[in-house]
Amino acid sequence: MQRILDPAQIEAFTERSVPRIRLPDPASLFARRAQRLRTLAEGHSVGDYLRLMAALGDGQQVALDALRVALVSEQFAQQLGRQIELAHEHRMPLLQAAGWPRQERWRDILNELCTSLAEAPGFPAGVRSVCERIAGSPAAEIEVQADLLVAARTVGVDTQAAPFVMAALQVYWAAMASSLQMSDVTPIDVPGVCPTCGTLPVSSIVRSDKRSQGYRYLHCGLCATEWHMVRITCSQCLTNEGITYHSIEGGTAAVRAESCSQCHTYRKILYQEKDPEVEPVADDLATLALDLLMSEEGLHRGSGNPLLWQITES
Repeated sequence: MQRILDPAQIEAFTERSVPRIRLPDPASLFARRAQRLRTLAEGHSVGDYLRLMAALGDGQQVALDALRVALVSEQFAQQLGRQIELAHEHRMPLLQAAGWPRQERWRDILNELCTSLAEAPGFPAGVRSVCERIAGSPAAEIEVQADLLVAARTVGVDTQAAPFVMAALQVYWAAMASSLQMSDVTPIDVPGVCPTCGTLPVSSIVRSDKRSQGYRYLHCGLCATEWHMVRITCSQCLTNEGITYHSIEGGTAAVRAESCSQCHTYRKILYQEKDPEVEPVADDLATLALDLLMSEEGLHRGSGNPLLWQITES
């Protein structure tokens, strides 16, 4: 007789057997995203924007490589001993984005990204204008924008500048997160937010690699940490009831929307077994038609895409 486990039993089992945390791979994080964006841009209705974000991803990878070297030289991870202890003791994010004392070098990264894109050929003049405006903005204004973004606010956000500001913040946090050891990060008491930086996930992905085959991970839109969540569970309110999956007729089978009838939210879920090249940020960004479908059904996103910042109705 086949035995069927309820969600609580599945969760108890997976806590013992599943890799709970996946830290970002700094060697290919943004380069892989950029390549995926270029692939998805071919023949896409917003292909120009996807190509722009791909160019931004190229710059992010260069910046990440440089910052990683600096953090290793400074022994960043080795200086977190007491913070790691406190994070484990209180089951809280280790590198909590809200309130983290950002060093000014994250703004240097932002300026480098903007300078590179402003000089890149093939993009509209408006891109150069926005990049030059960001580079010329006072540090205090940029820091205010960063505070709004890491807090997932919408009021007061400069929507044109937001993807670029967020890109620099991603580099900053991904560099710190990828400097950690797996044992430094522990699951926290709020399973719907990133255990490394406390940010909401952009989407989830069912992995197909040998180590994590068939398991679903939420993907942080800031530091790119992934953390396990049992499938058929709402990543917003954590219920196991009223979960429905949606897709676009004739669209890719590798991306669906997972909606919840309890809290009326949804997030995308990606399947590597359907397409091994899917990437949580890139494929979420490239499936805006699915977002439109969900909106028409009266559902709203649990959280936005870091590369497309929009003002939402309150």
